Amino acid sequence: MKIYHKSSCITCKKTITEMERMKIDIESRDFFKDPFTESELKKIIKMTGKKPHELLRKRDKTYKEMKLDENKKSDSEIIKLMVKYPGLILRPIVILKNKAVVGKIDPKEIKN
Repeated sequence: MKIYHKSSCITCKKTITEMERMKIDIESRDFFKDPFTESELKKIIKMTGKKPHELLRKRDKTYKEMKLDENKKSDSEIIKLMVKYPGLILRPIVILKNKAVVGKIDPKEIKN
């Protein structure tokens, strides 16, 4: 199982701690220190079954500064912004086989 996270993110830390408590073998990557490529991010987004705009962190400073709630961007533009500004990406991202779960994660989702 893979988890993409930000080391200083409390939600990410809680998810990693819970997975370790459940004795789940995880491979973790801080995507702020080791950023996503555009193709990696596209693949992850596809695995979530969601649209790129659904994976934006609306509380992020960049989101507010760029007025992304008002300025409608194409999926491609959003992905480019997410690669350039990783703070825009909802986290953590947990990869389970061929499915990705993003944001606050219910441990039950991990086990199934």
